[in-house]
Amino acid sequence: MELDLLLKVRKYSRFAVGFAILLSLAFSRFIEETSITWQVVIALIALAIGIPHGALDHLVTLPRSSVKKMALFISIYVAVAVIAVVALLTWNVVGFIFVVVMSAVHFGIGDAAFISEIDRRSENSKRFQKYLYASAAGTLPVVIPLVSEKSTSALEKVNPALVNWHQGLNNDLLLWTMLITAFALLRLIQKRRDGEAIDLVLLYLLAVTAPPLVAFAVYFGCWHAMRHTARLTLTLPSSQAAFAQGSAGKAFMRAVLPGTPALVGTFVVAALIVILRGDSLDDQFLWVSLVVVWALTVPHMAVTARLDRKALS
Repeated sequence: MELDLLLKVRKYSRFAVGFAILLSLAFSRFIEETSITWQVVIALIALAIGIPHGALDHLVTLPRSSVKKMALFISIYVAVAVIAVVALLTWNVVGFIFVVVMSAVHFGIGDAAFISEIDRRSENSKRFQKYLYASAAGTLPVVIPLVSEKSTSALEKVNPALVNWHQGLNNDLLLWTMLITAFALLRLIQKRRDGEAIDLVLLYLLAVTAPPLVAFAVYFGCWHAMRHTARLTLTLPSSQAAFAQGSAGKAFMRAVLPGTPALVGTFVVAALIVILRGDSLDDQFLWVSLVVVWALTVPHMAVTARLDRKALS
């Protein structure tokens, strides 16, 4: 039952990325000529889809703890996020560089851990180059969209200060990403890990065909968040109970619905920050929303490291 859900989520994420690639190729001229507003809308929708996946950290890491320990955990979690928000709003470029590195590590390790969970439940699974795959799977959806020529308009809309975040090293970052990906693909093919090779090819095509904000939207909402949520069902007590009842769909939803209040909370906090800073919601809401999500990723990444380590061991 668990394996069936993991495989279905993997198929869904591949289909979503493949569909986005086809649409990007079909409407490439239209996409280049239109304003960036629709990309912002898609990015906000993606945030809405992806935010709940990180809202259940306390349930999967401290499921049997006392109320005091749970309260302490949540207090520290929120405090770290608040410090990260202040840092990102104060030091935009340095903070963004940190976010790029953090995201690449988090995304790559998370995807490798997802595949390891599939392997653990499969018969005759072949040896998996976990960290090599993670290096490519993490950098592809993060670095390539941010160093392409198309990233300028997207970054100007998010925050003009970020346009030259790479300090002129865009070609170097692109080259290293492609070298890592090429080496990872070669090793995966040698080890007959065709599924993982297909994943990397899809992520590469998404990064080079779709506009940056669309590439981020599809990856974050339909790939990373969905795969992480599927992993949550493996440890979340309510999802495990649903598996015992023979319902994989219910198990998945029980890992989604409890996180929806975090979605409302994130956007409310972002709006309050914009208003308190005296800025315009039209100009700053996307930037501040991203800052809040990135800030929440800092404690989220630290907490999920425990699950990742277990999956990759």
